[in-house]
Amino acid sequence: MKGFGTGGALRRVVRSGVGRRRMQTVVIAVATMMAVAATVVAGSLMVAANAPFDHAFAEQNGAHLTAEFDPTEAGTQQIDATARLAGVTASAGPYPATTFRWTDPEGRKSPAVTLVGRPGPHADVDDLDLTSGRWAAKAGEIVLSASFRGPAFKLGSTLKTSDAADSTTLKVVGFATSASSTADAWATPEQVRALASKDSPVRSQMLYRFDAADTQGQVTADRKKLAAAVPSGALLGTQSYLDTKRAADKGAAPTIPFLIAFGVLGIVMSVIIVGSVISGAVGTSLRRIGILKAIGFTPREVVRAYVAQALIPAAAGIALGVLLGNLLAVPLLDDTEQAYGTASLSVAWWVDVVVPAGALLVVGIAALVPSLRAGRLRTVEAIAVGRAPRTGRGQWAHRAAGRLPLPRAVTYGLASPFTHPVRTLAMLLAVAFGTIAATFAAGLTASLNAVGEAQDPESRAAVSVYTGGPAVPNGGPRPAQGTPEPEPEPVQADAAKVSAVVKAQKGTASYYGLTQEEATVAGVSGTVQASLYEGDSRAGSYAMISGHWITGPGQVVVPSRFLETTSTELGGTVRVTIGKETATLRIVGEVFDTSDGALEVHADLADFPAADPKLFLVEVKPGVSPAEYARELAALVRPLGGDAEANSPSQQDNLILVLDGMAVLLTFMLVSVAGLGVLNSVVLDTRERVHDVGVCKALGMSPRQTVSLVLASVAGIGVLGGLVGVPAGYALHGFVLPVMGHAAGTDLPKSVLDVYEPLQLVLLGLAGILIALLGALLPAGWAAKARTATALRTE
Repeated sequence: MKGFGTGGALRRVVRSGVGRRRMQTVVIAVATMMAVAATVVAGSLMVAANAPFDHAFAEQNGAHLTAEFDPTEAGTQQIDATARLAGVTASAGPYPATTFRWTDPEGRKSPAVTLVGRPGPHADVDDLDLTSGRWAAKAGEIVLSASFRGPAFKLGSTLKTSDAADSTTLKVVGFATSASSTADAWATPEQVRALASKDSPVRSQMLYRFDAADTQGQVTADRKKLAAAVPSGALLGTQSYLDTKRAADKGAAPTIPFLIAFGVLGIVMSVIIVGSVISGAVGTSLRRIGILKAIGFTPREVVRAYVAQALIPAAAGIALGVLLGNLLAVPLLDDTEQAYGTASLSVAWWVDVVVPAGALLVVGIAALVPSLRAGRLRTVEAIAVGRAPRTGRGQWAHRAAGRLPLPRAVTYGLASPFTHPVRTLAMLLAVAFGTIAATFAAGLTASLNAVGEAQDPESRAAVSVYTGGPAVPNGGPRPAQGTPEPEPEPVQADAAKVSAVVKAQKGTASYYGLTQEEATVAGVSGTVQASLYEGDSRAGSYAMISGHWITGPGQVVVPSRFLETTSTELGGTVRVTIGKETATLRIVGEVFDTSDGALEVHADLADFPAADPKLFLVEVKPGVSPAEYARELAALVRPLGGDAEANSPSQQDNLILVLDGMAVLLTFMLVSVAGLGVLNSVVLDTRERVHDVGVCKALGMSPRQTVSLVLASVAGIGVLGGLVGVPAGYALHGFVLPVMGHAAGTDLPKSVLDVYEPLQLVLLGLAGILIALLGALLPAGWAAKARTATALRTE
């Protein structure tokens, strides 16, 4: 009978094996699909983390140099001629550009933003990526940089060019990303010219690419060519792509460890799940393999048949997994674009090739190993092994569990995992990795939210009051609606008078003064930004890494970068000079500050009496509207030369929301993969023990007790998985977060690192049990519904 399995018989065996065990086939396909989808997403994000700016810059044909010219000093022909200079390989423009500040519907003013007029997003240089909406086609429409998109700004939002009643209203019709950061917003050229004013005249923006722009020296030489080609003073300023690249890479650096951690978790878990699913499926078919050998199938044909039975549903799952992974990766990559401030991120083509190829390899090996073992077994031995677990395996566990004061169905279930130690280990690893992902994600989102609360403390204030804002001429009332408003003369307000008005204003809860000055520090080349505070500035204090916030004169707090640059430490002194005043200050604290600007120090304004507050940060009483408060206060301080406005939400909040969303989605995928791994293992165990279940039912076991038996078989694994996964997730958080901080050039405060509460860790430990129980719920219901006679006849 040798060779009986060749040809059509072999194909029938494969089709029969795939179709007969429909539940197992579906589990293999679904588990493989989710594992591959998770790997595609994880791999795509890891690829996106590799030099995102460089990829986006190349995709958009970004500008090596962004230049602005004074159109009154250089005519259009002269500016156009710069595009034909030696070394210029491509150019775009000139585009009209201006600077303005919008007012949102809540009455909050934006920082000064650059508005550029372009007829469309596409160009030979700086080919913009329109991430959502459409381009501005007429007056009254504006396209914002994608970095503004979030809770505060959406498609359809309206902005005003000032808080005057007759100011121009602009509707947000799109969001775009410029890898070169050439503008903050775009509109039609006509709209830009209409919004220009005496204080913010129209400028001409040109974008250039050069044949040599790899180093700062080459970019500087290119700039000199432009300056020499136009009249003196016509070139107002330039922006090098190297500076933009440095800022973008620094912004992306903290997220790279986060993506790598999730990526490695996803890939490792996928290999474990796919391997255990396939090897378990083949391992439970030993008796059928023995029967095939008995009727004439050769060992090689048996191996081929069972590898094929594993590959068919797995291949279907892999194909669906690649499709699902790409669908899930698209929104995550869109979020990653926003997080990195870049554009044009997509799933790398080779990820869609390597991941399915690797999955097929894992499936093939996982199926081949037990199939080879089964093929080498003698026919009688294969039939005997396949009928039931080896005699005596796990009996000690059954005896030990039987002594527990628990129902027999529960103790039987608790001892079941010891019958198949390898399968139990795979299930334990799946639950543990799922718990690790949940624990790490919970800590990561809490830390990211703490970072959002800790940085930019000035933006936390409800209202900003300026001592140098526009004043109404002669202190009179504002012109009536429709009357042209004359340009105000700049007036410097008396800070003491403004402070008194703020203090007396109804609705003021607390406030403090702030000014920022250029300073020099002994031993540091160049200038340092000094933030000087007046009054109780604890409401605007940065999160402390060590030491304490300034409490009076003679003290200074500095960020980690300052300590590293100056080789100083807490308790040391620094000499700070502002103007003609010099003070020796003691370093009393190290603050958490991720700003990308120059080195910064924070000190008391009393140490530099010549300086006055240029800004007051105000907290309002509960129930008081910041926008209404700011309008009323502005009417009082404008005659003094000041101004007031309600603060806008920080753009940094959008980044935090993006990373939070990515963590939640990635965790959901990994936990789903873990649950499918449990589901597969319990399905295999339940099918193997279906005859035993029938015997138990014949002896009086109720459906509820059957469910208890199956769920108890994974409860211990869930407990152990939680006990392993929570500490591992906690440790992973403690490792990754400092790495993210160091990538941003700072240490992290305790408020960012110590985010786990004891009760939260206990609940996360219960997540392991929840993953195990949810994975076992479906086969438990199947076992409970199985009829006793059917179960007794099943082998």
